Amino acid sequence: MKKHIYHSIILLSLGCLIMASCSKNAVDDTQPSNETSSFSLLQDRIITPTCATAGCHASTSDATYAQHGLVLEKSVAYANLVGVVPKNELSKADGHLRVKAYKSLESLFYHKLNWDASHHGGKQYASPMPLGGTALSVGQIEFVRRWIEAGAPKTGDVVDKTLLDDTTPSVSANDDFKSIQTPQEEGVAGYQMKVEKFTIQPNFERELFVRKAIGNTVDVYVNKLKFQSRPNSHHMVLYDFRDKTASTLPTINTIRDLRNADNTLNLVTAIQMSNHVFLGGGTNASQEYTFPEGTALLLPAGMTIDLNPHYFNKTNEVHYGENNVNLYTVDKSKVKYVVKTIDFNNTSFTLPAKTITTVTKDFKFNTDVKVVSLTSHNHKYGQKFVIKILGGARNGEVVYESTDWEHPAMINYTTPISLKKGEGLTSVVTYNNTSDKTISFGLTSEDEMDIIFGYYYEE
Repeated sequence: MKKHIYHSIILLSLGCLIMASCSKNAVDDTQPSNETSSFSLLQDRIITPTCATAGCHASTSDATYAQHGLVLEKSVAYANLVGVVPKNELSKADGHLRVKAYKSLESLFYHKLNWDASHHGGKQYASPMPLGGTALSVGQIEFVRRWIEAGAPKTGDVVDKTLLDDTTPSVSANDDFKSIQTPQEEGVAGYQMKVEKFTIQPNFERELFVRKAIGNTVDVYVNKLKFQSRPNSHHMVLYDFRDKTASTLPTINTIRDLRNADNTLNLVTAIQMSNHVFLGGGTNASQEYTFPEGTALLLPAGMTIDLNPHYFNKTNEVHYGENNVNLYTVDKSKVKYVVKTIDFNNTSFTLPAKTITTVTKDFKFNTDVKVVSLTSHNHKYGQKFVIKILGGARNGEVVYESTDWEHPAMINYTTPISLKKGEGLTSVVTYNNTSDKTISFGLTSEDEMDIIFGYYYEE
């Protein structure tokens, strides 16, 4: 009898303890947690120092806001990221959101922070971030990935915070350059040109030129361009020369810097730029351009090209630049029209400080033409670049618009734009000069530009 009583007492005591424990846990669940949420850690340790405070996403008044349309200040970052359609056209076409809950590989935010394009099939959704800076560590990128895969919640501790202490470099601007295959290695005709590895001093924009021979012993017709650059590339442009007399052309295979080490303009190089004829270019670290069907660019036998890479370095360490350019060729029999390049450049404008200014410039052709492709070039104060038809039955019609200064749209027209002699194109560029100084035409990203690039042919 006593034995049964003891057992009952023990069971009753255990039951009370279990109930008390459950009751305590139930009460605790209703209390606010003192645990810092994973998103708050993401904001404080990555977004604020990398993207907002030290980056380009602090407020709508940032000079680059019109380009990306993304503010990552603490009070609005979550709402501006999760479930929002990106402005990036390539990312949008792939069905991405800025952050898609449970889907890191369908989240542009994750791709932009991960400099290694191999994790998303080699695609380059514009420049990796932070531009000109240092890539996130392995632990930081993994923290972002796990947060998204956990549903990208605003509250709750869902990711191991110790990942943020892993400072192992993910991808460095100074890692070995990943060269692209030559056209021959791809099994097609063409040529590869290179700008060999060069240094970019700390807190400096280095833009240089180097004239090189293509290596073509006969005339060739180029119908596709492919570019590969190291991280933090602003652009890679190819130029021909108007005046090709030996005394005018720059020395072959010799690097010519646009700016001296003390950041002053190299006048000799600047003067040589006035002799340039635009051939093609790219603003992504990895980019391709294919000419419209039946068209190609003629490159005469023995031709040389001025290769023009431009890089940012916003760190206190030495970075490196390096570039590959593939020129893909087709047989002359497949070319119906040989294209020429459009290079309409407005250099006469001023942008008052703290003011939104729209600059309009007309450009005319001196023959009848068919425009097959258009793109634009301006710098970070440019909010919108519009191209309109000038003259004729379509006078004033908008045929091009881009709000991304760093990665402008490149439009091929299935039906070419027909323009008569004396007709042309008008550039209408809206700038938001958020700085404290007057801005005018210049050659660095702190100055401004207003250029229409493209291709046309004459009938």
